Amino acid sequence: MEWLTETKIPVGRTAGSVFDWLQTHGGWFFWGLSDALEWMIDAILLVLQWPHPLVIVAVFAGITYALQRSLKTTTLIVLGFLFILNQGYWEETTESLTLVLSACVVCMGVGVPIGIAVAHRPKLYRVMRPVLDLMQTLPTFVYLIPAIVFFGIGMVPGLIATVIFVVPAPIRLTHLGVVSTPTHLLEAAEAFGATPAQKLWKVELPYAFPQIMAGLNQTIMLSLSMVVIAALVGADGLGVPVVRALNQVNTALGFESGFIIVVVAIMLDRMLRVTKG
Repeated sequence: MEWLTETKIPVGRTAGSVFDWLQTHGGWFFWGLSDALEWMIDAILLVLQWPHPLVIVAVFAGITYALQRSLKTTTLIVLGFLFILNQGYWEETTESLTLVLSACVVCMGVGVPIGIAVAHRPKLYRVMRPVLDLMQTLPTFVYLIPAIVFFGIGMVPGLIATVIFVVPAPIRLTHLGVVSTPTHLLEAAEAFGATPAQKLWKVELPYAFPQIMAGLNQTIMLSLSMVVIAALVGADGLGVPVVRALNQVNTALGFESGFIIVVVAIMLDRMLRVTKG
């Protein structure tokens, strides 16, 4: 078997050369993108941290009631935030929410248009599907290396790694929602003289809305699953105490901060859950 290992296919070396070339010739783009994303992160963080915590709790409670029309769910959200305040994790929670909200803005802003585009171009989706599979199956730690190379240390590389891992979800679910539009609805729209744009906005997107919202829900859950990994590249949030607990073998701190992440995940899931009927 020596003949098989004598000539190694240069996978790693090729990837390294590509990243070196991008860093040399595209540095202006990555630093500009970094500045834009950092501005967005700082703006969201300011909105969440500047008011009194109870004001933010009231805002989230209002949003929850407007979306779900359920006092039970609204009460759950309020109790969840009060528990976070009681445990002393408000600042870390707002930092993690900033990362999640930023990831939602980027992933939905990119994923939904791409999902619509590939839904109308089946050949393009067949080409993209292996790429989406690779983005979701490649170990997430691998994303941290180029993220650090291009964007340094901080919230931005954590956001970039999160987006790469998460964006296939809204693409796939938007594609599924659009292609699942019943043929008779499309034929009826065409019979009434609807243009392609009118079919998209008045037939396909309304029918695909539950799937798009499911994509948003998945984006939030997957983003929360990345908060610990993002902490390894300097991103603030609930991942920091988890990493600290791991380094110190501190069971109490690890369980406490991990449980807060679970509480945040449950709250966001209940807030944005799409109910039938």
